[in-house]
Amino acid sequence: MKQKMKKLLILGIGNLVLKDEGIGIHIINRLEKAQLPPWVDLLDGGTGGIFLIDTIQQYEHLILIDATLDNLPVGTVRLLKPKYSCDYPLLLSAHEIGLKEMIEAMIIQEKIPEIDLVAISVEEINEIGMQLSPKIEKEIPKIINNIYQLIERIKFEDDHLSWKNETRQHVP
Repeated sequence: MKQKMKKLLILGIGNLVLKDEGIGIHIINRLEKAQLPPWVDLLDGGTGGIFLIDTIQQYEHLILIDATLDNLPVGTVRLLKPKYSCDYPLLLSAHEIGLKEMIEAMIIQEKIPEIDLVAISVEEINEIGMQLSPKIEKEIPKIINNIYQLIERIKFEDDHLSWKNETRQHVP
């Protein structure tokens, strides 16, 4: 019997001890205190990379939150829809290789969820610390708002598909 896929995983990637590089985990920590739909799961992925494949493949949709070194102003938040690992911006070195390998492995297996990437532009990390820079900290409400919008879009798309399927069943 085929197991039904879970709806949505929000995955924060990063390293908490490298300041802004840990933004994905900081967002997950904030979302854990929020009211989310029951079909949404949260995961602090740390720097797990390829070790997260089995977990990720249990979901239809993935919202991935990560810091990026992309030469954009610090605090720039972009919502991307990457299809292949080469579509991802330069992620931080602490987990860049593992994440790209993870995406490629899922593509090869032809078992990859739909992915939305929330990429937050940061500066190169030159010091250790668990606190976010003021520029990144002030973007957290915007990032969380973008995530809520993605959740609603995913819900709407699925509701719309269910409606279409019901309509097709009644058409002679």
